[in-house]
Amino acid sequence: MRNDKELEGVTHLGNQGTVYPQDYNPGLLETFENKHPENEYVVTLDCPEFTTLCPKTGQPDFGHIVISYIPGKRMVESKSLKLYLFSFRNHGDFHEDVVNIIMKDLNALMSPKYIEVKGYFMPRGGISIHPFANMGDDEHRQLAERRRAAALDTASPKG
Repeated sequence: MRNDKELEGVTHLGNQGTVYPQDYNPGLLETFENKHPENEYVVTLDCPEFTTLCPKTGQPDFGHIVISYIPGKRMVESKSLKLYLFSFRNHGDFHEDVVNIIMKDLNALMSPKYIEVKGYFMPRGGISIHPFANMGDDEHRQLAERRRAAALDTASPKG
């Protein structure tokens, strides 16, 4: 069981007075210590109900965000991630921008060994957009390159 010192800085989890953000706010993100930094393992976080706004029309865009990372010393706390992702609800940006912003914010927060963010956005005007962004530390740079190449290989339409 984690002790109080290990949970310092985790303020959203268990808070009954949650205030939902009105605009994009990376300051909502919180971390906790990875108790297994010597292990190479993957954490996947799935947000099937992501919303943001078109920066031009202000119309809502609905998407599915999948975040996978190999933790370093810190990990993202899931309720803070939920609030952070919710903060995009009134934020206007293109799908490609949103995926890159999420990846960069989480990378700056945790310094994971490897991270990737995939977006699966609902069609607008008959076109679905599925951006993919990733990065890895020096030891995982080749993994990042392989995953990008694989994303290109699977980008063809489903038959």
